[in-house]
Amino acid sequence: MTAPEDAKVLVIAALAERAPGERRVALVPEVVEKLVGQGFEVLLETGAGAEALFFDDAYLQAGAKVAPADEVLAACDVLLAVRRPSAAVLAQLRPGQVVIGLLDGRATGAGRLDLDDAAGRGVRLLSLDLLPRTLPRAQTMDALSSQASVAGYRAAIVAAEAFARYFPMMITAAGTARPATVLVLGAGVAGLQAIGTARRLGAQVTGYDVRDAARGEVTSMGAAFLTTTSTVAAGDGAGGYARALTEEEGKAQRAELDAAIRKFDIVITTAQVPGGVPPVLVTAATVAGMKPGAVLVDLASGPLGGNVAGSVPDSTVVTPGGVSVIGAGNLPAQMATGASSAYARNVTALLAAIVKDGAVALDPADDIVAAVWIRAEGATGEQ
Repeated sequence: MTAPEDAKVLVIAALAERAPGERRVALVPEVVEKLVGQGFEVLLETGAGAEALFFDDAYLQAGAKVAPADEVLAACDVLLAVRRPSAAVLAQLRPGQVVIGLLDGRATGAGRLDLDDAAGRGVRLLSLDLLPRTLPRAQTMDALSSQASVAGYRAAIVAAEAFARYFPMMITAAGTARPATVLVLGAGVAGLQAIGTARRLGAQVTGYDVRDAARGEVTSMGAAFLTTTSTVAAGDGAGGYARALTEEEGKAQRAELDAAIRKFDIVITTAQVPGGVPPVLVTAATVAGMKPGAVLVDLASGPLGGNVAGSVPDSTVVTPGGVSVIGAGNLPAQMATGASSAYARNVTALLAAIVKDGAVALDPADDIVAAVWIRAEGATGEQ
């Protein structure tokens, strides 16, 4: 990805994230230093990394320049973002500029009007949430997995903090305290990280997933696997995700899970549907039937709903029965320093795949480019 000496220098930039509660940043000084060393110019909005504890002085020492947002947008060739830039920012972009980030490329209807407008004007939008995760060469670009790993780790920490008793078995002068019992629903990247972290904290951990492969993954980490009695067909889906269950399968799953869930002290749910409504895995009746002090951490909680009935995004709801329901759909933002470092490596891995001889070259025949490129309706070839 090195820029040739006689070519126009490609300007790579990042702004401060403007979504409420978002503290991550798309570039960190360590990655900036590498980009500058490869011959690129790096430009950041003043204060872009402050919420993630990466300050302007560190970027300047790494070889970047800092400037107000309008100057950054006017000068950059490639804008790196964590989440979709605001409609106002997208409207300022000119044809040929490239935006790379978690742009929610599966959004439909009114939720993607700003993307369609930008793409229609010739802005080249690459959405990392559309990355085909099963391709071996895409692994270093897999921001969803890196951020899910952070979320799973953080979910166990959040649960331990909210739980009013010990996580591990403790032998004290007052007697022996039993370990907390933790159930993790969903054994993808986030779920497995939550399982591993909860076990390291000393809890007694059980995992559950509808996918056939999950049992071995869960038990290999030393956790038990929740076995249900009803027959639910294999839930393996395309692209490395669990498929959506049929209505009949969903009912069977919920009926079997309801009784089991009520026995646990902690439940962490991780079943997200990219671009869709997450399944309700813990009903209101189940929440009401849990013991006082129980904690539910819902990683799928967001504008479209969550896995736990009654979860509110970015909020904790305590029921009349003393059960805490934590809407935790953006936990990576709570661990912004580590999450940003991982994300910056992912986003620049994709950048390396599309920069040839110091310029962006998007090949529609490339399987990764074709998957992540949000195109204007009816467009073919280069835009």
